[in-house]
Amino acid sequence: MRWTPNFTRYFVARSVSVFGDAMLLVASALAIGAIHGATGIGVVLAAWMVPFLGFILFGGVFADRIGARPLMLGADLVRLAAQGTVAVGFLTGVPSLWLLIACSAVSGAASAMYQPGVNGIIPLITDDPQRANATIRVANAIAELLGPAAAGILFGFAGAGVVYTVDAATFAVSAVCLAFVRVGPVPRAERSSMAADLVAGWHEFRSRTWLWGVILVWVVFGVFLFGPLLPLGATLISGTLGPAAYGWTQSAVGAGTILGGLAALRLRPARPLAAGAVAMTGYVLLPLAIALHAGLPVLLAAAVANGAAWAFWSVMWQTSVQTQVPPRMLNRLTAYEVLGSDGSLPVGQSLAGPVSSWIGAERVLAASVTAGLLGCAALLLTPTIRNLRRTPDPAAVPAHPS
Repeated sequence: MRWTPNFTRYFVARSVSVFGDAMLLVASALAIGAIHGATGIGVVLAAWMVPFLGFILFGGVFADRIGARPLMLGADLVRLAAQGTVAVGFLTGVPSLWLLIACSAVSGAASAMYQPGVNGIIPLITDDPQRANATIRVANAIAELLGPAAAGILFGFAGAGVVYTVDAATFAVSAVCLAFVRVGPVPRAERSSMAADLVAGWHEFRSRTWLWGVILVWVVFGVFLFGPLLPLGATLISGTLGPAAYGWTQSAVGAGTILGGLAALRLRPARPLAAGAVAMTGYVLLPLAIALHAGLPVLLAAAVANGAAWAFWSVMWQTSVQTQVPPRMLNRLTAYEVLGSDGSLPVGQSLAGPVSSWIGAERVLAASVTAGLLGCAALLLTPTIRNLRRTPDPAAVPAHPS
């Protein structure tokens, strides 16, 4: 992969945007929690998630109609306005809960317009999607490590208003970079009604067994594996080893994500989804270690394996989607993929607490480990997933000269 100015602009846009998102999670917990309590945090986060899931399919349609880059650029400008409004609210006083909810909902809807293009734009700006995805994955992992620390420091010294101002500025930087990204001819979907575009996208999605097969496994993972891990992991680790241990565990996950991204830069398996499924078996080591109340060294090793497995799978999956799906349908199918992958996560998160109070958190996490291993087995036992081969010459438009 050549580091063209074009790719560099997109790389900076994504990295800065992820850094801002990572800051925002900490800023929301600290700032909103101090004013409106835990209930306020939950309501504001839900106000983001509901429009995101509700509009993501429309984001895919619009991206296929007008192109990923202009839609992503517009989404950044909307999020700049929303986060800037919250920043002004904190800088000038105490923002109301309704203001925070409204701005969070606007940001969620804008993110739904942005997200489908993350897959769609990569084949338009590079001739090597796998290395591009791996490079961005490593940079994102670093941003996700540094963002929370930066937010905590800024919040402590300057307050919530400054944190939200910096977050808004990241969207401004991303928008500027995207404005100067140049892409080749963009495959456009045939113009038809919104409903017809959604139905066409669904038929394309349904016709690819390897695609919906993976998403079906991910729906199960959202309920049984990904969903319970965060709330129960935080509770058990903090209760057994202390809050600092949970912070170290999250840092170890981030370090593992960097290692997994670096591995994806070097390794080019002939059957990427099969290799990714094997790697994903390492993901369950973290819930297993937590359920067994492992000591800190074992816990950190499991966290590194967890992050590495996730990063390697992510690169294999993104590259497969980008190179196997027709460009004119890529954004719509990405939208269906995101909806299926993320839609079940809140279910798992919300059920984790009540179920753990009934049967115990350790047993819930043991079920997570079982579900994870069975899901990976299902991926490997499905012929269309196991046998999907890497595209030697990705169906991508070469990067436009800058």
